[in-house]
Amino acid sequence: MTRLIEGRPQTTDDKMTKENLYREAGVSRATMNRASTVMDEWDAYLDQHGRRTIGESRRDAEIAELERKLKAKTQECTRLQQQLDAAATVIGALHHDNEAMREHIASRSGSVVSITSGRTSTD
Repeated sequence: MTRLIEGRPQTTDDKMTKENLYREAGVSRATMNRASTVMDEWDAYLDQHGRRTIGESRRDAEIAELERKLKAKTQECTRLQQQLDAAATVIGALHHDNEAMREHIASRSGSVVSITSGRTSTD
């Protein structure tokens, strides 16, 4: 029973069944059924822990943890993509404004007048 519970069977497929229990023990089904103490322990273990082995429980816990991490990374990627999209929109708008200003400056005619040319020394 211990080998099945610990997830390291030697003669069966790691499933928590009575068939695997008697095969791991190397006894017949009838002998197993007569060992009421062992059967009571087996039933009590399954009632408390279910049919999953320690290895399966560990694997399931690891899968759950990886799924949690994947969900967090997916949310982070979504947030970063939204920031990137917003930044691209702002950059596009700034580029458009910059081009409009350049066109405005290029189309202006006239001469540059110094601000200080009309001042006197007493100002």
